[in-house]
Amino acid sequence: MDIFLPLFAANAAVIFGLMLLLWLISIAIKDVSFIDSFWGFSFVIIAAITYLLTEGGSEERRLLILCITAIWGIRLAAYLFWRWRKEGPDGRYLAMLGKAEPHPHRFSLKMVFMLQGVLLLIVSLPIQLGSLSAEPAAVGIIGWIGAALALIGILFETIGDWQLARFKARRTGGVMDTGLWRYTRHPNYFGDTCVWWGLYLIAAETILGLFSIIGPVIMTYLLVKWSGAALLERRLKRSKPEYEDYVRRTSSFFPLPPKAIEK
Repeated sequence: MDIFLPLFAANAAVIFGLMLLLWLISIAIKDVSFIDSFWGFSFVIIAAITYLLTEGGSEERRLLILCITAIWGIRLAAYLFWRWRKEGPDGRYLAMLGKAEPHPHRFSLKMVFMLQGVLLLIVSLPIQLGSLSAEPAAVGIIGWIGAALALIGILFETIGDWQLARFKARRTGGVMDTGLWRYTRHPNYFGDTCVWWGLYLIAAETILGLFSIIGPVIMTYLLVKWSGAALLERRLKRSKPEYEDYVRRTSSFFPLPPKAIEK
């Protein structure tokens, strides 16, 4: 714990400082939607700080965690930044801030930027705790299984995002139900979940890393029940009548063959 607290404090200072800066930028441009792209990149920042401040940990494990986090976070950040620049302000945030009148900036500081800062520090516990211990010195079979799971998740998420972007570019309506979207309604969120459970398996080979399970648990809850799939599905059911048929035949999260629907 004596080793972890200074590391956690350093990461917290950087993340909350950046969140405050981003909040000031959001006031200047009158849009908070770009925070989604920073979500992915912020984990890269935490992983880099952790790597630099944990010289006593296993070099192989520290480097593996850093590389996987960087690949996942930079790709996600770039994609979400491109989507924000292309599509403009996110309707979810517009509705949220509209309800917060007459003090939307005060609300966004607490419930958008600072809240995300807290979640970042908790979700990233596998990155932080998994990098502290030098024992075992080499990544074992569980860690390499975790690395494989994380890389599968990155690939799954990347393909899903690419397929959806192509679909939106070619069509003005309808429901995306081909490619990976034929087997799960949320390939991007499923891929994200694989990444974080993979990082946990890498961390869990150490004693401290075992206690970081709260990170993937929170991330899974966010993706499935809170700000991810659940929120998106409520909106799609209201805006796309044909989405109900898609729901009936397609797995909600884990990729499975589509169900045959009797007519």
